[in-house]
Amino acid sequence: MFQTFAVTSTPEQGPARLAALRDEMKEEGVAAFLVPRADAHQGEYVAPADERLAWLTGFTGSAGFCAVLAEEAGLFVDGRYRVQVRSQADPVFSPVNWPETQLADWLKERLPRGATVAFDPWLHTVEEIDRLRAALRPAGIVVTESPNLVDRVWDDRPAPPSGAFTAYPDDLAGRSAADKRRSVAAELKEAQQRAAILTLPDSIAWLLNIRGTDTVRNPVPHAFAIVMDDGTCQLFAGHGKADAVADHLGPDVAVLPEDGLLAAVASLDGPTRIDPKSCPVAVAEALTAAEVEIAHGDDPCRLPKARKTGAELDGARAAQQRDAVAMVNFLAWLDEEAPKGELTEIAVVEALEGFRRATNALLDISFETICGSGPHGAIVHYRVTEASDRAVSPGELLLVDSGGQYIDGTTDITRTVTIGDAPAGAAEAYTLVLKGMVAISRARFPKGVAGAHLDVLARYALWLDGKDYDHGTGHGVGAYLSVHEGPQGLSRRSNVPLEPGMILSNEPGYYREGAWGIRIENLIVVEDAPPLPEQDDRPWLAFETLTYVPFDRRLILPDLLTGPERDWINAYHADTLSRIGPRLDAGPRAWLEAACAPI
Repeated sequence: MFQTFAVTSTPEQGPARLAALRDEMKEEGVAAFLVPRADAHQGEYVAPADERLAWLTGFTGSAGFCAVLAEEAGLFVDGRYRVQVRSQADPVFSPVNWPETQLADWLKERLPRGATVAFDPWLHTVEEIDRLRAALRPAGIVVTESPNLVDRVWDDRPAPPSGAFTAYPDDLAGRSAADKRRSVAAELKEAQQRAAILTLPDSIAWLLNIRGTDTVRNPVPHAFAIVMDDGTCQLFAGHGKADAVADHLGPDVAVLPEDGLLAAVASLDGPTRIDPKSCPVAVAEALTAAEVEIAHGDDPCRLPKARKTGAELDGARAAQQRDAVAMVNFLAWLDEEAPKGELTEIAVVEALEGFRRATNALLDISFETICGSGPHGAIVHYRVTEASDRAVSPGELLLVDSGGQYIDGTTDITRTVTIGDAPAGAAEAYTLVLKGMVAISRARFPKGVAGAHLDVLARYALWLDGKDYDHGTGHGVGAYLSVHEGPQGLSRRSNVPLEPGMILSNEPGYYREGAWGIRIENLIVVEDAPPLPEQDDRPWLAFETLTYVPFDRRLILPDLLTGPERDWINAYHADTLSRIGPRLDAGPRAWLEAACAPI
C-alpha cells in the first residue's frame, strides 16, 4: 500500500511555525538560528523525530538547511531541489542557491558586527562550524552553541526510533566483525592514536556487522561507538535496542546506555580520533572540556566499507539480477497499461513495489520511489503524495527512480520511458543522456583517478548541445545498507580515488522544467581493467556493470550514436536478454526480446 513517512508541513503552516521560532530566538537574544536537516549521528538519512527542517519549512528534500533571522529566513538548497522548494515552502522562506551562495557570505550581508548566530551542537559537524566561525570572525559575528529552539516549539514531535538491532551474517559481509575491529585497531596503532569515536550509523553497522530500523528504508542502527587501539569497542545504544545482538557482538564489545557517551568520551586517553566531517560539535567539546587530546582523521570505517568484499559483490550481483526481473516485469506491465490513460503516479509506485515483493526476497524498498510523469519528472527528487498524484498520460515521459533492499544487496535504478509518442525534443535529449551513461560505463582510467575527473564524460555530449544537469553523476551504494554511501562518488566534488570493489551509481540526466525529466541509471562497480596489448605498466581500472534492464529504444536516435556507442548498447541489451530472459514468464520474455532488439 502506498505510504509516506516524512514529517511534512503545508505551506500555510510555515508562517506560524516560523513566528514561534523567532519568539524563542528573541527570548535567547540571538540574531540567527540554524536549522539543518541532520541528526546527532550526522548520516544522510534522519528519522521523523529529527525532520526539523521539514516541520518548519515544508521542504522535504534530502539535503538543505535554513538560516532564520528576525526579518528573513534563507532556505538553502542545491540544484536538485530548486523546483521542489518553490512548491513546498511558503514565501516567508527565501530559497537560496547553495553551494553557489555560501552561508557565511549570506549572513555577513544581513547581520551587524556583534550579532550572534546560534546552533545546536549535536546537529552540526566540527568541520562545518570551524569553517563558519573562521569566515564570520573578521565580520565580528559570533557563532555560539544553543539548545535546540525548534524542539521548544515542535509540540507534536514524534518519538525517537526504538527498533531492535539485528546481526548481519558474516558470510554475506565477507569479514567478521572481530576482523574489522582488528583492522581499525591496527590503523589506530599505526597513527599512534588510542581510540576513534564513530557516529555515522552505516559505519557502526559495517564495523559490527549489525543492522537496524532507525531510519526509513535504510537498515542502519542509531548508536554511537568508541573503538580502542586494542580492538575492543563500546557501543552506546538506546535501552534494549542491542539486546538481540549481545551474543553476536561478543565479550569485546560493551553495550552501554546511549546517554553515557559524553561521560565515556571524557574518560578517554588521547590522542582520540574524530572525523571533523562527521563528528558533532558536542562530542568534540566534551573531549576538549576533559582535556583529551584530539586527533583529526577520516572515519576509519568509511573507506574499507566502500571497498566491497568478494562476498558483498557476489551478493550485489544476485540482488541486481533479482531486482532486474522485477523491473522487467514492471516495464512490460507498464507498456501495456499506461497507454490506456488510466494510471496515476501512485498506481505506478504501488505496482512496482508489488513486482519487487513478488520476488519473495524484498525486505524493503531502498528509498521512496521517485515517479514523475510529465512536468513532475523535471523535479529531480520528486516524491508523489496524495495531493500531488498525477495521471500518467500518453504523449508524456515517465521517470521512475527506485530500488530495493535485499539481505544480499541494495539496488538503485532509474528508467525513463515514453508513454505513446514522445514529446518534442525528448528523444534527442534522451539519446544525449544515454551517451553520457555509456561513456562512464566504457571508461578505462589509471589508478588514482577520482569521480571528479570522470564526471565530465557523462556531461560531454550534453554540453556540446548546450545542456547540463544540476546533480552529481553518481553516488556510492552500500551492501544492504544506505543507498547513498560515501566517500566515493562521480561528481565534481568527489576527490576520493576510485578503488576496486567500490559500487557507484551512473545516472546522468536532463530536465526541462514544466515539461519532462530524463534520467537513466545503472549501478557499476570498480574493477581492475583487462589488459590491452600495448598499455603502459601503470595499474588501470574500469567498471563492471551490475544493472541489466533495457533502455527505451523508442527514445534512442541511432544517428546521434557513434559506432562504439551503438555496439555497447546492443551488447548490453544482448546480455540483458541472456541474463534476465530465462527467469521470465512468456509474456514479459516476449516484451524483453523486443526491447532488446539490436539498434
